Amino acid sequence: MVFSSILFICFFLPVVFISYILASRSLKNPILLLFSILFYAWGGPKFIVAILITTTIDYWMAYLMDKTEKYKKLFLVISLSMNLGLLFYFKYCNFFVDNINTALAWFGIQDALVIPHIILPIGISFYTFESITYLVDIYRGEHKPLKRFWDYLLYILFFPKLIAGPIIRYQEIEHQLTNRFDTDTIDNKLNGLFRFFIGLAKKVLIANIMAEQADKIFALSGSELDTLTAWSGALFYTFQIYFDFSGYSDMAIGLALLFGFRLTENFSNPYTSSSITEFWRRWHITLGNWMRNYLYIPLGGNRVNSKYKLFFNLWFVFLCSGFWHGANWTFILWGAFHGIFLILDRLFLLNFYKHLPKFISIILTFIIVVIGWVLFRSDNSIKAFEFIRTMFEFKISNDFISYFEPKVIYTFAYAAFFSFIWDIPYMKQLQDKILFDPPGITLSLFKTIIGIFIFIICMGALASNSFNPFIYFRF
Repeated sequence: MVFSSILFICFFLPVVFISYILASRSLKNPILLLFSILFYAWGGPKFIVAILITTTIDYWMAYLMDKTEKYKKLFLVISLSMNLGLLFYFKYCNFFVDNINTALAWFGIQDALVIPHIILPIGISFYTFESITYLVDIYRGEHKPLKRFWDYLLYILFFPKLIAGPIIRYQEIEHQLTNRFDTDTIDNKLNGLFRFFIGLAKKVLIANIMAEQADKIFALSGSELDTLTAWSGALFYTFQIYFDFSGYSDMAIGLALLFGFRLTENFSNPYTSSSITEFWRRWHITLGNWMRNYLYIPLGGNRVNSKYKLFFNLWFVFLCSGFWHGANWTFILWGAFHGIFLILDRLFLLNFYKHLPKFISIILTFIIVVIGWVLFRSDNSIKAFEFIRTMFEFKISNDFISYFEPKVIYTFAYAAFFSFIWDIPYMKQLQDKILFDPPGITLSLFKTIIGIFIFIICMGALASNSFNPFIYFRF
């Protein structure tokens, strides 16, 4: 059940919201937990028992860590081994078996390892990382474990963030789990509903249209591609993934506000970045924070005594980030690609960009990001390199025009406009005022009118088109 489906918008969400409003304070969390379990069971009925068992074990391991110093590390190792072991089994087992079989085939050994195809539980990467933050922070003594088991289950299973984030550290939501009545207000509900509509529009009105065209172009063989068609496909996907994922994050943040929760922002206009370093401060912010706190800093962070060690740490963290996204060499290459440019930023690029007009550094950074998305989107590394080569070999034909029918042209223009407009002076302040400032009467009326208008258009688009994928559901 995706947030941009008629089933969710017209049936599930109204029932959850009405039940939550009518429930007494003591029953609000149990109501949210019950519907969160139903939400996950709808999309992954085979795995709901597994996630309930693992979260139960994690809760008691955290409780025991807090009670004893002697076996503290043992309890942490048990929980981490369970969580990472399950993530490896479900997400990466097929990948490693396939690669081992490929390597053995070079020596004439065919299909040495045979296992059934393993289905990936939805959202496993996100809730595994949240479980790890809870356990590691308790081990470090940064906070105490939750007293009530049901509150911990709600932290892990809260349906707005369950499937595709944002990745929330426990300490960012701790007080809201037990007492959020200062944030559970009418103003926040209005802001939350408006934010949900904004995310819905990003997804339905922009990402879906870009996705249809990107899928067509990335399905072409190398001989069918020309340079302009390849660039068109790369740009279609660049806007698709941004408006798809940031739209989902907007919807998640908006839904959480309806129930009094403030989730961490996950995007900050990343395509206006003037370096890859800045891009990663603005793109998938919660993943970047997680990687920094639980991988980069434990490796030594910026405090290592060798710049080569520093560069290796940066590169390794982004290699892991790529692998986290999926069990495919293309994701690993994408992570390594960004890691290399982060190192180049440290070596000379950041200084080089300072001597350029800002819009030039933004364009150069955007081109690097677009090339990276080709690696990310391609089915395999061979097709990725073939696609990138075509982008730069100036092979010209008129085939690309067929992908730019009027609706696509308008949508592409909207996508570019809303990706870059926020770098214009005062536009960022306007965005923040609309999204985050407490609404007065005038702003509330404006949000209500615009929100209803957006909602009607989105529902019309959903009713007329069944094409509605979510990129990050497979991660």
